[in-house]
Amino acid sequence: MNVEHANSFDGFNAPNSITTLTGNVVITQGTMKVTGNLAKIYFDGDQNVSRMVMTGTPAHIQQIDDSGNLMTGDATQLDYDNINGIAVLTGNAVVKQQGRGEAHGDKLTYNTQTSQMNGESGGDGRVAMTFVPKPRTDKGAKPATPPAKPASSASAPAPAQSTSTKPQGQP
Repeated sequence: MNVEHANSFDGFNAPNSITTLTGNVVITQGTMKVTGNLAKIYFDGDQNVSRMVMTGTPAHIQQIDDSGNLMTGDATQLDYDNINGIAVLTGNAVVKQQGRGEAHGDKLTYNTQTSQMNGESGGDGRVAMTFVPKPRTDKGAKPATPPAKPASSASAPAPAQSTSTKPQGQP
């Protein structure tokens, strides 16, 4: 996990510690990019980043999945489990998956490893989803089984020759 930008920070990479970053924070990891106003980075006992909590107006996450599709998410708060690759977006959460659809809700949970998502509403709110159908690929497509061809004369069986059943010497 790389901190690309922050106006200030407090803390350092120590076991079981928290580092706070403030002001236009940009954090990247692989194809994932997270931005916001305030980030708290949690280090486990082995000094690995175990969790990151980003707040903002909105906090933003984006990632390109294994299929090459862009996922973007915005919310008031983003809680990212760095060990399991789970992002929990809360507060006016929106997740958009390129070519697949989008979801809106008070709380959306997105698995960055599988692209699977679930959502919850809070209070009187609702979860709304839009599924984008896959584009048709039947333009110029060949049928699954080609039509049967008529037998050609070269491969047709030859007509049987007539043979006489009369014994020789009889008219």
